[in-house]
Amino acid sequence: MDSSGKPSTAQVVVLATSSALTAIFYSIYRSRATTVARLKEAKKVSIDQDLKNILSETPGRCVPYAVIEGVVRSVKETLNSQFVDNCKGVIERLTLKEEKMVWNRTTHLWNSTEKVIHQRTNTVPFGLGSHDEGFADTVRIIRPLDAAELDLETTYENFHPTVQSLSNVIGHFISGERPKGIHETEEMLRVGDSVTGVGELVLDNNLIKLQPPKQGFCYFLTRLDYESLLRSQGNSVRLWRILTVMFGVAACSMLLFILWKRYTHHRQSKKERSMLEEFKEQQRKRIRELNVEESSVSPTSCTVCLSRERSCVFLECGHVCACTQCYEALPEPKKCPICRSAIDRVVSLYNS
Repeated sequence: MDSSGKPSTAQVVVLATSSALTAIFYSIYRSRATTVARLKEAKKVSIDQDLKNILSETPGRCVPYAVIEGVVRSVKETLNSQFVDNCKGVIERLTLKEEKMVWNRTTHLWNSTEKVIHQRTNTVPFGLGSHDEGFADTVRIIRPLDAAELDLETTYENFHPTVQSLSNVIGHFISGERPKGIHETEEMLRVGDSVTGVGELVLDNNLIKLQPPKQGFCYFLTRLDYESLLRSQGNSVRLWRILTVMFGVAACSMLLFILWKRYTHHRQSKKERSMLEEFKEQQRKRIRELNVEESSVSPTSCTVCLSRERSCVFLECGHVCACTQCYEALPEPKKCPICRSAIDRVVSLYNS
């Protein structure tokens, strides 16, 4: 905080940043907490012979937010893994990532970074069937790629290192970028995997569908069971709550610190003005005692004796208000006649 009592730039930046982050984290926390609350209220439905009857008797032939657990079954065709034999699935995601080392000019260290240079996702129609193989009906999954927790299994992973020559090494050192290689992965949702789906359950022309819910509810499709999904989302809520509290405390602490500094500066300024008025009153009283006209007193006269010129600076307050003789006559501990602050040292003035 500067001499005028205004907060410094660093304090304003800290207050603004912590306040903005608190607002962002709180918004995320509220969103995640709402998602967990809705998950707990979601209706858990079993894939059995009574499912169609239940949906037929439900208003609108749908459950707005339902939880189903089942086994992945293909509708017609399946996707074959490009790298693993006898590995069939309904969703396949191929990803190529470029990994490289980048020179940080601030820390003077090489940092590892990666960038997705290619990604392709293939899907085929599929549904969730009962764990009981004797029941053939399935719940068709609509728009699975819109799911928030699309949990795929890594079926293949390989790293292709970059072959470097001496000239390439020198060039990379000069450019500040050193390629490491290409990371190739294949992820799949395999036929037979146990999956939990959370969304809108609809009976449409004798076909049961699970689709993205309306009213802003979150759509889930994960290999976790229902209880594990709840725990995972609950842990996320706790994390964002902790971050919100941490940055909120930081913002409040900085605000209180700025207000306290502002208050102490205002109180100090008020005290100084009061002492200055008191000093001026004593100076006028001294002038009357000496029977001297106030207009005849030089502005540069010593404020104590009113006869000699001011010839020293009091530090650390910086006031120039007395001559050397009057300073030496001040009682111990020596204090400035104007602001009453302690005099640490004195610098003599020489008028030319």
